[in-house]
Amino acid sequence: MNGRFVRVGETARSTVELTIDGETVEALAGDTLLTAMLCSLRHVRQSEFGDEKRAGFCLMGACQDCWVWTADGERLRACTTVVEAGMRVVTTQPEAQWANLAS
Repeated sequence: MNGRFVRVGETARSTVELTIDGETVEALAGDTLLTAMLCSLRHVRQSEFGDEKRAGFCLMGACQDCWVWTADGERLRACTTVVEAGMRVVTTQPEAQWANLAS
């Protein structure tokens, strides 16, 4: 994959495998989910307001821009969540969490 971030330091840490939108990616132990995503992908998620891709904004847990979800539907803030081996993350909100407004 072609990530937005390029790692230039701390490359000797052990690797951790996780799955993002069904694709296996590697991160380094101790990385935040946001770091892992931006080292592997060009974005964190798609905006809920249009076709734009989001890549995080404040990078410190204040802006609400890096929300992603576990495959089970739990919401995670990517910039403050440390990666764990075997994590399964999706970048679009699961349908089950939106209110069904259809009549």
